[in-house]
Amino acid sequence: MAAEAGTLTRADLAEAIHNEVGLSRADSAHMVERILGHMCEALANGQNVKISGFGSFVLRDKGERIGRNPKTGVEVPIAPRRVLTFRASQMMRDRIARAD
Repeated sequence: MAAEAGTLTRADLAEAIHNEVGLSRADSAHMVERILGHMCEALANGQNVKISGFGSFVLRDKGERIGRNPKTGVEVPIAPRRVLTFRASQMMRDRIARAD
């Protein structure tokens, strides 16, 4: 797997599947891509994604608001947009807290 303080990548996930399940490296990489593809497709279609014991990816609609340029102080409208947020499950939060 990835280094302790590093970043977990798709390749790391595929390697973990290869090592733990025994699929070929190509099949493992394909499985990771399919799972991520399903998640992206669901989010693009306006669905939230919940992975039990891990967390939820939730779409939120943010309305139009007024922002301010910090250099000039000029007010500018910020267009409404949809944002993606992640909320870790309680199990994940507990696990992270124990790792400290």
